[in-house]
Amino acid sequence: MAANDDGRVTFLLYNGMEVVVIPDHHAPIVTHMVWYKIGSADESPGKSGIAHFFEHLMFKATANHAAGELTRAVAEIGGSINAFTNRDFTAFFETVTPSALEQMMGFEADRMRNLILTDDVVKIERDVVLEERRWRIETNPGAILDEAVDATLWQNQPYRIPVIGWMHEIAQLNRTDAVAFYNKYYSPNNAVLVVAGDVEPETVKVLAEKTYGKVPRGPELLPRVRPVEPQQNTKRTVTLTDARVSVPRFSTHWVVPSYRTAEPGEAEALDLLAEILGGGSRSRLYQALVVKEGVANGASARFQGASLDATKFAISVSPRGDAKLADLEAAAGAEVARIAKDGVGNDELDMAKDRLNRSEIFAQDQQSYIANIYGSTLATGGTLKDVEEWPDRIRKVTADQVKAVAARYLVPGHSTTGYLVPKTEN
Repeated sequence: MAANDDGRVTFLLYNGMEVVVIPDHHAPIVTHMVWYKIGSADESPGKSGIAHFFEHLMFKATANHAAGELTRAVAEIGGSINAFTNRDFTAFFETVTPSALEQMMGFEADRMRNLILTDDVVKIERDVVLEERRWRIETNPGAILDEAVDATLWQNQPYRIPVIGWMHEIAQLNRTDAVAFYNKYYSPNNAVLVVAGDVEPETVKVLAEKTYGKVPRGPELLPRVRPVEPQQNTKRTVTLTDARVSVPRFSTHWVVPSYRTAEPGEAEALDLLAEILGGGSRSRLYQALVVKEGVANGASARFQGASLDATKFAISVSPRGDAKLADLEAAAGAEVARIAKDGVGNDELDMAKDRLNRSEIFAQDQQSYIANIYGSTLATGGTLKDVEEWPDRIRKVTADQVKAVAARYLVPGHSTTGYLVPKTEN
């Protein structure tokens, strides 16, 4: 086992499963997460939604446990259980008492290989996912617009396809698809186990070998090489007019590098740029449009840095009263252009660094947050060193670097903007 100064330990099981243990003895609970290096961007053409669909199937019966048995076991001890699918990974987690950790490991190791997938099981759950899409997407104008913006922003990368999948392709998923997906991706050598909480690394190692260590190694997978996005060289717009919209908004998106694809220092500079532009109530957009001019209800900026491939940077503003989207878009664009031309002040940058680092420190009070940071980093090709050195790398970013990424990537003519407007608005 390899340990760092904070007592965090990593080791590899014989079957290739990577394990991270993060001791935290503040409370007698433990968060147990299994991350599979398979997300919606890894799906075969025409099979959109199968990664998320299979997340659902993982809660069905196995050769050793009835459907719902895991969920009931967690509920009986007052714990919590859930799962989620991302473009780059799928994760399953339970938060329980330390005494229940071995039981959770046993359940997860069992469903890694022993699911019983009949035609009826697959069909029933496929119908559940179709209904989920109707509820989450089809009845939500904002979600419909977000899908259309992604499909327009990404011209080649599979990130352009929604995680939940397209309705007509979900409807065609079957047992053969599910079994092939399961056999290919759900194996210990394609998984990362993260255990955070009131545990000792030696105990976790013994339990991991006893449970996960018995699961046979799966097939060797090829490197996750996906289609590369071509150079962005046009400005595109997407407009959704819908009678259900009560509050209009616009959002502008740019393709930018992620922490996995950026040059040294670029991703950190983009993180700080997002914080300075629209990271909260002290940001430029919020102060200018919400506080001083009073023309916006909200203004934000976001950099989605935790991606395996290139990612996106976005700003979003919703108007207040009679303010027009065109005026807000011009004002937000002017703020972006100001940073690209004039940069940011050292004091402003230092305050942004402090906010980012403080939010990281406060968030580490939550076991689930720590487990998520380590799991998502490792599942997208990062290392523990990447996580642990992040605060220092943020502190080293210069004002010139922030100016450089704004000028290089947030180019108005290389963006995609989405407009959500009421049907009555011209």
